[in-house]
Amino acid sequence: MQPLGPSVRRTLSIRTRDAPPLLPSDTGQGYRTVKAKLGSKKVRPWKWMPFTNPARKDGAMFFHWRRAAEEGKDYPFARFNKTVQVPVYSEQEYQLYLHDDAWTKAETDHLFDLSRRFDLRFVVIHDRYDHQQFKKRSVEDLKERYYHICAKLANVRAVPGTDLKIPVFDAGHERRRKEQLERLYNRTPEQVAEEEYLLQELRKIEARKKEREKRSQDLQKLITAADTTAEQRRTERKAPKKKLPQKKEAEKPAVPETAGIKFPDFKSAGVTLRSQRMKLPSSVGQKKIKALEQMLLELGVELSPTPTEELVHMFNELRSDLVLLYELKQACANCEYELQMLRHRHEALARAGVLGGPTTPASGSAPAPAEPAVSEPGLGSDLSKDTIIDVVGAPLTPNSRKRRESASSSSSVKKAKKP
Repeated sequence: MQPLGPSVRRTLSIRTRDAPPLLPSDTGQGYRTVKAKLGSKKVRPWKWMPFTNPARKDGAMFFHWRRAAEEGKDYPFARFNKTVQVPVYSEQEYQLYLHDDAWTKAETDHLFDLSRRFDLRFVVIHDRYDHQQFKKRSVEDLKERYYHICAKLANVRAVPGTDLKIPVFDAGHERRRKEQLERLYNRTPEQVAEEEYLLQELRKIEARKKEREKRSQDLQKLITAADTTAEQRRTERKAPKKKLPQKKEAEKPAVPETAGIKFPDFKSAGVTLRSQRMKLPSSVGQKKIKALEQMLLELGVELSPTPTEELVHMFNELRSDLVLLYELKQACANCEYELQMLRHRHEALARAGVLGGPTTPASGSAPAPAEPAVSEPGLGSDLSKDTIIDVVGAPLTPNSRKRRESASSSSSVKKAKKP
């Protein structure tokens, strides 16, 4: 027989040292959840006993298990039964305040009896209403009669000087609401598609309107910058060549950032080159740089002149003015494009007969023949949607206009060279 190892001997000694527990113990170690603590008290007895629900009026008897100490107490869930307090009126009050030619007293009593039975669930009341004995009424008629009587009794029975909470029901508004809901539900697929199309076009119109407003603001900034720059130039020419005080320089109107080019100021200590101050900042795009070089070549100005102190200042001012001129030309071209687009739209609407007036053709062009009306199912109009909202015939953009002019000039040159 082989001897036992140390681990086995240790396990046997642990097992034989303590006896196993008879009851589960809570030592605070091991399981995280708290174990049940069994006491030595007697268990409370339960009893199978009958009970009645006070919410029921038929006196039905039921049975359930309940603690013996709670025998004879009311059913605990009866407190959740909430009833609506429906007012009660007397014969004298009805004759004095509640009489209505469209309603009899028997019909009013029947309405209030159903209101108490079904807790003002007017859809159920309308379903259980006796339409054979009385006049056929709608749900809105029943609500209007009930709340009118409640408001009248509240006014009559109110104590002077107290704040009244009078219920109000607008039967006309409720009828219109249901009628509109029924119309919305009974729409045809063509009408739904038309509404979606009109909503999309409305969003497009709003987007174009915001874009036009933004362009007008940018144009106004450019005009203000041009006026400010011209005013500063005139002031500099008139002023004597001497160093002005610091206060007067601070009082000069600041030029907006959109006014041409804003060159960086080299105020740091150290040596700088004049040619470094002639470099265009990174905020100027490649399109503007190419346009600026083209304008300088047209004016016969060198792109990289010899950098003297006075020439650097004049060259930077010239390029700033040219960039401002380029932006103003772009804004003017955009305005012309929008004007031409609106003119085409006006002509399209006039040809379709929407405006109800004679068509005013563009200058230098013959009046266009009337186009046949395009009908579209489900819209109820002889004019197509695209004709009214979008532009008929794409107008010339500034770039396309330049290409067309260059093509026409080249064709005229070719014709002139022919014998």
